[in-house]
Amino acid sequence: MRTSQGPEFIKGHGTQNDFVILPDADGELELTDERVRALCDRQRGLGADGVLRVVRAGALPDAPADVPADVWFMDYRNADGSIAEMCGNGVRVFVRYLVDAGLATAGELPVGTRAGVRPVRIRDDGQVTVDMGVAKIFGESTTSVSGRTFHGVAVDVGNPHLACVSDAELADLDLTTRPPHDPDLFPNGANVEFVRPLDDDHVQMRVYERGVGETRSCGTGTVAAAAAALRAAGADTGRRVVHIPGGTVEVEITSSTATLTGPAVLVARGHLDPTWWRAA
Repeated sequence: MRTSQGPEFIKGHGTQNDFVILPDADGELELTDERVRALCDRQRGLGADGVLRVVRAGALPDAPADVPADVWFMDYRNADGSIAEMCGNGVRVFVRYLVDAGLATAGELPVGTRAGVRPVRIRDDGQVTVDMGVAKIFGESTTSVSGRTFHGVAVDVGNPHLACVSDAELADLDLTTRPPHDPDLFPNGANVEFVRPLDDDHVQMRVYERGVGETRSCGTGTVAAAAAALRAAGADTGRRVVHIPGGTVEVEITSSTATLTGPAVLVARGHLDPTWWRAA
């Protein structure tokens, strides 16, 4: 009878943007790009849009210097194995796990990311609010999808976005391949959002995530979409409810920061097969 176990995992999602969570407080797992790709593969692995490693910042050699060593750090990897600076949906799922595992208490707590420390609050209704920092618009550019050119604004939400507001019917867009972007404006690639205003308070969005492909949701992308929609309406601050294929979130843009509020769900837990893990 086999008694050894591979690494522990938890599966969760935020508005159907799904993740494999790997608890690794002391940074002992050898989390290679290939292992991330295998975990995220929906045929040969667990399947996910990304991997969230739960590690103390002091145990991670490349954690930003301004993140305190004792803070829980979200070591986020895209499905292709690449490292991402920030993930709004991932942070919510990450904090849901911390509270569920008894590593943190409900309320407000700091989470370390490669975009800096992000304050997160679990509300009484179970929704999770993340302080995403300032959504910085730093330029304008274009992309093209389904034979149509889209104009958008470049938005820094800790990671790079091109958010395109238009009246296009989003269901008609073909996002099976990566929309092109300006490599001079986005030297490290970009997440690309297509945003359609529905009324003064609601917008619809689809997104192609850098290193992943089209996903059911993107937390930082919804913040970029809200910032772009407000700008298109002639405003710098305000609130937007963002409808994505995986659900609905609420974004508020202020003069000093942006907040993202939405659900976080844990769906399964277990241990990876040790033979599979070694082979991966």
